Amino acid sequence: MTDTSHTYRFVIDALTPDSLPMARLAEYMANLALLLGHKEHVHFDRVALGSAVLVQRVEDDYAGRIRERLDAARSGGPVPDDVVDAMESINTLLAKDNTTGCLQDHSNAEVIFFPGRDKPYPPTFGPFEQLCSFDGVLIRIGGKVDPVPVHLQADDEVRICHADRNMACRLAPHLYQGTLRVWGDSRWERESNGNWKLHRFNISEFMLLDDAPIGQVVEKLRKVEGSGWKQFDDPLAEMIRLRRDSLED
Repeated sequence: MTDTSHTYRFVIDALTPDSLPMARLAEYMANLALLLGHKEHVHFDRVALGSAVLVQRVEDDYAGRIRERLDAARSGGPVPDDVVDAMESINTLLAKDNTTGCLQDHSNAEVIFFPGRDKPYPPTFGPFEQLCSFDGVLIRIGGKVDPVPVHLQADDEVRICHADRNMACRLAPHLYQGTLRVWGDSRWERESNGNWKLHRFNISEFMLLDDAPIGQVVEKLRKVEGSGWKQFDDPLAEMIRLRRDSLED
C-alpha cells in the first residue's frame, strides 16, 4: 500500500482528467515542480478522479523542507524567486482556463489557494511609443515583406525588429559579425503582471560596437589630440564616473 503521508494534491476546480489537455497538464506539472522545489526528490504520482487532481509524492527526507517552503509561500514571507514565479505562472494558467486551484496536503487540508480567474490584476497601460536602443547580434534578416524582419539576439533573448530594405542592405554584412547597437522608434505596452512587452521596433540607425579590451580603448583615446584623456592618471575611474553621471541625469 502506498504511503500518502508526504503527498500533495493540486486540485483544479473546473477541469477533469478528461477535459485537461496533456500540454496544459505538462505546464501545471512544470510549475508545481518549481513551487515545491527539490525536483529530484518530488515525483508525479497520478491524476486522481473527480476534478483534475494532480498528486505529487515527496520523499521522506525532504518532506520537512518542502513544507517549510510552502508555509513561507502561503504566509507571504521571504521565498526564492522561483517560488514567486511558479505561483504567478500557476495563477496565469488557471485564469486562462477560467478556474481556480488549491494545493492540499495528504489530509485534504488547504496549503495554498490559487485564485486564478478571480485574482485582481492591475490594468494594462499603453501602448506607448518612444525612441530607444538596444544591443544584440544579428542572427537573421530578410523576407518578402517591407519592412524586413530583423532578428537580434542578446543573451537568451531574441528580439524581432523591422527595417526598410535600404537599412536591411546596410545591416546584412554584419550577420553574425559582432554586436550591434540599434536605434529606432518602438511601441511598448505594460501588461497586467507588470512586464513591458515590445510590440514593434523599427530600426532607423545602428553601429557596430567595438569589443576591444578597455586598455586598448583608453590608449586610442589618449592618442587623440585635444581629447584631454592624457591628463587622467586613472582613465578607467574617469569613465566609470562619466557613466554614473550620465545615468543620474
